[in-house]
Amino acid sequence: MKLNAKQLRVAKPSAGELAKIERKPIYIVLDNVLDTYNIGSIFRLADAVAAKEIILCGGSETPPSSRIHKAAVGTETWVPWRYFSKTLEALKLLKEENKELKIIVVEQNEKSITLSDLPLNLRGRSIALVVGHETEGVSRQVLEMADVIVEIPMFGVNKSLNVHVSAAVVLYKMLERV
Repeated sequence: MKLNAKQLRVAKPSAGELAKIERKPIYIVLDNVLDTYNIGSIFRLADAVAAKEIILCGGSETPPSSRIHKAAVGTETWVPWRYFSKTLEALKLLKEENKELKIIVVEQNEKSITLSDLPLNLRGRSIALVVGHETEGVSRQVLEMADVIVEIPMFGVNKSLNVHVSAAVVLYKMLERV
């Protein structure tokens, strides 16, 4: 079945439609992500996977923003989100709120495991998926707090993917295990 543009993008879901969404225990944490296209695209991703919440940190712009809206196509108005000035504080609070929370960071690092080796059985677990600054990556302190650092294999000349693409690849891989 092929959907038209209007069917693909709901302009504003009703309160009843939003109440029916079974949010998964997934928090998408943006550690100083600056590109508003990435931020807006992550709102769309969070809606697509029914994530519980987006956590915007550091220099990440927050809604309302016309630049975020352009990529988010309205999802920023119904996907739950919070802002923290420091990612470390946000993760500590999430750990307090969710004792079983596992922090998974997407980053190229000497401690990274490859995506195919991601060992977690996610049933009943809360996950904080952390992505970082487009150039500098995830901060050292957040890397130290991570339960798992995962890297997406790169087979071509380019050695990185866009932040929102990386988050999508890892999230959908994790959802295969739920």
